[in-house]
Amino acid sequence: MRSMPYRLLAIDIDGTLLNSREEVTPATRDALRRAIDRGIHVVLATGRRYSRVLPYVELLSLEVPVVTCAGALIKHPADHRTLFQADFKIDVLRTALATVDEAGYESILYGDTYHEGFDFYCRRIEVEQPELAEFYSMNPDFHRLCPTLVTDPPHGVFAAFAMGTRDQMLALHTRLQERLPGLLYTHVLRSPRYTGWMCEIAPAGVTKWSGIQHLADEWGIASTEICAVGDDVNDIPMIEGAGLGVAMGNAQEEVKAAADRIAPKHDEDGLVQVVEWLLL
Repeated sequence: MRSMPYRLLAIDIDGTLLNSREEVTPATRDALRRAIDRGIHVVLATGRRYSRVLPYVELLSLEVPVVTCAGALIKHPADHRTLFQADFKIDVLRTALATVDEAGYESILYGDTYHEGFDFYCRRIEVEQPELAEFYSMNPDFHRLCPTLVTDPPHGVFAAFAMGTRDQMLALHTRLQERLPGLLYTHVLRSPRYTGWMCEIAPAGVTKWSGIQHLADEWGIASTEICAVGDDVNDIPMIEGAGLGVAMGNAQEEVKAAADRIAPKHDEDGLVQVVEWLLL
């Protein structure tokens, strides 16, 4: 550790802020409050949809924007205004959607639609694929149907994903990168909420780290003054880019390999230790 203070703490939600029971423990909540009281900006940087971040903003009494959809959408919960939305070029998006369709999967599309009362677009909800069927069953009434989604996607789409088994999604990830080299940021992960794996798709350069940098630039905070904490592959860009990159003890091995430090596991209040490091 160094003497220069860290001014921004960026934390993932699943597997980092939350323990395996999807709880924010009192010890973690108190530690984050201490960080805020010492002038550190605590920012949630997550792959979750905006609506699924809001309960934790309220719980932690955060008064700063949130980085959602793995960096593709930044909003301020105080008034739900949008500070940043990724720009998916329409030809790139159509080619990506066609590639997913040709591989036999359905695409779920994200737009900045919180004010309209839904979270995502889909072509249909009656599907045979068990992983996606589970997703729909756990997210009822959050969708809007768009039958022409592949050929004529809705305006304002900034990210997408498909679901399947891990091997299926890794193969889709490879296929997308071969079809659109240098034009997409894709990764494969599994949310603890679902049994299926997701291949998440965004425009090239759009990551949690790019979202954090957007806020840091606004606040005059250098990359060296940022601590980023996470556990999964979509956290690697921010862990590598931050002045202090921390992997949770429960993190994927490749995430640990990218980190400067390893914190205790999420079930051991690992974030409490991170805050203690920052407040030294």
